Amino acid sequence: MARLYELKTFSSDNGNLTVLENILPGTIQRVFYIYQAGQKARAGHRHHHTYNALICVSGSCRIYCHNGKEETTYHLTNPRQCLLLEPEDWHVMDEFTDNAILLVVSNQLYDKDDYIHEPYPNCRYALSESLIEA
Repeated sequence: MARLYELKTFSSDNGNLTVLENILPGTIQRVFYIYQAGQKARAGHRHHHTYNALICVSGSCRIYCHNGKEETTYHLTNPRQCLLLEPEDWHVMDEFTDNAILLVVSNQLYDKDDYIHEPYPNCRYALSESLIEA
């Protein structure tokens, strides 16, 4: 299941330095970021092999995760938070603030065959709908 980490941050009069290390298994193979996404949902998939580390370096967003057994909703609200998604974590990202920049660090290169787009049968979220609150 996805895990939320508090990243190591060093603060001084010169600002903050936050470090992403010892969280993502393997080596970093891909880095990308999402911005100007608005309230629309993104993702709606899981992976066969890829782990992703998500950091909202500016603004905030919501991430819904389901691993086939349990589900959790996370709110990334500061750049010290890092959400590690395991391959089995079907996820949807939404509720991006206007200034949100979501950084994603992956341990695999992009491979369309690594994506699984079908949600688990007991998943409360479909990409074309909003999160159904229980």
